[in-house]
Amino acid sequence: MMLEAISCGGVVIYKGKVLLLYKNQNGRYMGWVMPKGALESGETYKQTALREVREETGVHARIVQYIGKTQYHFRGNEEVISKTVHWYLMTTDSFYCKPQAEEFFADAGFYKQHEAYHLLKFHDEKQIMWKAYLEYNALKRTKDWNLNNKLHFKSM
Repeated sequence: MMLEAISCGGVVIYKGKVLLLYKNQNGRYMGWVMPKGALESGETYKQTALREVREETGVHARIVQYIGKTQYHFRGNEEVISKTVHWYLMTTDSFYCKPQAEEFFADAGFYKQHEAYHLLKFHDEKQIMWKAYLEYNALKRTKDWNLNNKLHFKSM
């Protein structure tokens, strides 16, 4: 049996650095990931992405724009789950972050783009982070990043 699942997450960039989480479950290495989680009833994709970033990292982020989606399959207890993750480029106002222990996150931090790329465990997250970073650089070149952070994104 195949089940469909939807999650939403954020590629959070502050001062050129990307927010990552380190998952370690019961002393077992799980790897570095970006914040994401399941869509809850009544939520929009944007609301889910912002809530998951806040819950998993303590970061109060703002959405800049939609980046795209990743898709993968994994085996559950008795079924195969087809998961789609919708990603948003986000920004925040500080480097403050706190990993959510209840979800087995042992560390959280902001990393330079090339460090984040090598730390990330999953290929699809590396690709979406790279795409978000290219968009971030394009916005910085046109001065939209700093202008929008001061004006537009505060209202979202």
